[in-house]
Amino acid sequence: MSIHRRDFIKQTGMAGLSIGLSLNHIQSLAPLSINKVRVGMIGVGLRGQEHVRLMSAREDVEIIAMADPDIKMMASAQQIIAKAGKKKPVEFINGNEDYKNLLKRDDIDAVIIATPWEWHIPQAINALNAGKIPGVEVCGAVHFQDCWDIVNASERTKLPVMMLENVCYRRDVMAVLNMVRQGLFGELLHLQGGYEHDLRGVKFNDGITPYDSGVEFGAKGMSEAKWRTQHSVDRNGELYPTHGLGPVATMVNINRGNRLTKLSSVATKSRGLHRYIVNHPKGGANHPNAKVNFKLGDIVTTQIQTANEETIVLTHDTSSPRPYNLGFRVQGTNGLWQDTHAGEFNAGMIYVEGKSKPHSWENSESYMKQYDHPLWKKYEKEAEGAGHGGMDWFVDNAFIECIKRKTEFPLDVYDLATWYSITPLSEKSIAEGGTLQFIPDFTKGKWQNRKPIFCIGQEEY
Repeated sequence: MSIHRRDFIKQTGMAGLSIGLSLNHIQSLAPLSINKVRVGMIGVGLRGQEHVRLMSAREDVEIIAMADPDIKMMASAQQIIAKAGKKKPVEFINGNEDYKNLLKRDDIDAVIIATPWEWHIPQAINALNAGKIPGVEVCGAVHFQDCWDIVNASERTKLPVMMLENVCYRRDVMAVLNMVRQGLFGELLHLQGGYEHDLRGVKFNDGITPYDSGVEFGAKGMSEAKWRTQHSVDRNGELYPTHGLGPVATMVNINRGNRLTKLSSVATKSRGLHRYIVNHPKGGANHPNAKVNFKLGDIVTTQIQTANEETIVLTHDTSSPRPYNLGFRVQGTNGLWQDTHAGEFNAGMIYVEGKSKPHSWENSESYMKQYDHPLWKKYEKEAEGAGHGGMDWFVDNAFIECIKRKTEFPLDVYDLATWYSITPLSEKSIAEGGTLQFIPDFTKGKWQNRKPIFCIGQEEY
């Protein structure tokens, strides 16, 4: 990239960074080359390996070290790096706490955290304390206080945190964001999103074949079945909010002129996981796991209010037989778009008053082509083959380029804390019969003056 930082700031209008979260501290990391970011990987399971693949393909990134106690996953990650022709990173594989030794190294600028959910915030805080910039994968907070802890740590260390929510970069979602910003739907009123994904074959996986491979979890499980399923045993709430919330939050400028204020959640009965065990060829009514009581309701619905009086509905549905869909709906005073598929660019239905036939849906294909986001138009080739339809490339690229340019992350620590907080607040709401829960202002008032920056003026990266 030949663009100078001064010109970049002038072009993007981002001369000011978040109050209390200046990136100036990055300049004190020694030595930090503006042309190359030295990265540590914390967690190289199946999700972490996609980050490894994308980072090892970049000439402006060097993967210095990787930490993961799973020797098989570490070996797979090393194979990806070897295939890319890059130097073998140092391994930290001696138990769950060995990542702390990775953080002690003085030749790492940033870390990508793709570990089980309960580790995200503790590891991010440890990274901040060690002077490393964390990029943190998606989930919801295990403890509400974690959300304040990560904000306070970032402000105290003056180091930024990036929320690695890849769905914000989904091509159709970014086209709809473009429609919103150009006023196609008028003033926004209501938005929906969620995580509607049959994960029964992920939550129960004995490691013989990928997915649908048994009814085991925990110590006998493979990959996510080792840890993710236990959350369904112990918890009842919106456990995975950011895929549905993140994209619509950017459309209504959450934490940048708007904020989430309150929520209420309810849940259905829990039937899907038990039924899956009983009906599976490797399970049955007498299988030990058929006696497990799963606390997570099959479908959790969360209603959210914003300061600017939009409403948002999130749906969590991972224990039912169903096709994948994140269920987006973006509705304004002049029309709406509704996601009907699994993210194909030309999928979905749209209605625009004055353009569509009255009371009739039309396919969104022509609108998607017309409003295709400039970032996607420019970097379609670079993103080709990247995970999740290319959106993984965009989120990783933003992480690296912002560090190189010393510019503000488009999805920052306030977004992480706000979106993560939905999980413990929804759990509390459900436990109390759907009571209203107030969502804190993690920006401490700064949301009123912060300007939207997500994918604005960032065509250079």
